[in-house]
Amino acid sequence: MSEELLELLQENARYSIDDLARMTDAEPEAVEAEIERLESEGVIRGYQAVIDFEETERERVRAVVELNVTLDRETSYGDIAARIVQFPEVRELRLVSGDYDFDMEVQGDSMREVSHFISDKIAPIPEITQTVTHYHMDTYKTQGIVLGDSDEDDRLSISP
Repeated sequence: MSEELLELLQENARYSIDDLARMTDAEPEAVEAEIERLESEGVIRGYQAVIDFEETERERVRAVVELNVTLDRETSYGDIAARIVQFPEVRELRLVSGDYDFDMEVQGDSMREVSHFISDKIAPIPEITQTVTHYHMDTYKTQGIVLGDSDEDDRLSISP
């Protein structure tokens, strides 16, 4: 039941216990107990709303930042990550394979705020050797949810 329950909660964390019980063919008490277990074990870390900031009055600037690092004998990727995740501007941080080491998503109220954060707080970390910043221009899908006006048809009409 755990895997199915996790998929349903990821789809919509606002499903009621009764809805989840019906969808998993389980008793509501069993579903509630399983959710409590998953939360206490740290499998479920939190619940968040998916917000389409284009539909709000508040402007948000997001950027993906590639980080290259050089490790020494005393410093690990985990050590560097532990420092970086403390900043509230950092929305996501992942160790990745490929041409760079970390993939970091940051958020701020302006491009200036984001760029100052990167140059003043991230770049000075001794192990970080290079940063490359990519600003989000538009978001079409996030956390599995399509954003924007789904009623509009952007296709060009073709006449014979």
